[in-house]
Amino acid sequence: MQQESTVYAKADLGKRFVAQITDGFIAAALGLVVGLFSATLGGFAGAVYFLLRDGLEFDFMKHRSFGKQLMGLRVVRLDGEPMDVETSMQRNWMWAVSGLISATFFSGSLVGLVSIAASVVALYECFKVLTDEAGRRWGDELAGTQVVE
Repeated sequence: MQQESTVYAKADLGKRFVAQITDGFIAAALGLVVGLFSATLGGFAGAVYFLLRDGLEFDFMKHRSFGKQLMGLRVVRLDGEPMDVETSMQRNWMWAVSGLISATFFSGSLVGLVSIAASVVALYECFKVLTDEAGRRWGDELAGTQVVE
């Protein structure tokens, strides 16, 4: 577990919502484009975007997702270190798991169970963002991060 030293002001919830929806559309579009060649690979592509989105080192993204870039948000590590792919994975694995499983198993009760579990996790993440003083969700607690403006 990382040592946390700084807590910032809570980021605007509306901006966070728009950023998350934007990233969802990007993951879905990526999944659809790659899915033209292989449905399984399409699901993986969307899940991988969610997993790595806050740690990519492209100059135009500046270690943040497209949605966060658009809304003027960024993820910071509370230990003062720069964001990286590993921290992004710690922060976002729960968003990628359901996509990966759904991409692997197209039908059946497993997809239904994963969808229910993903919905519960998403509700918990929303609850945490709304009720935590700093707006830190479960993923932020696991990775030692916070979304800031």
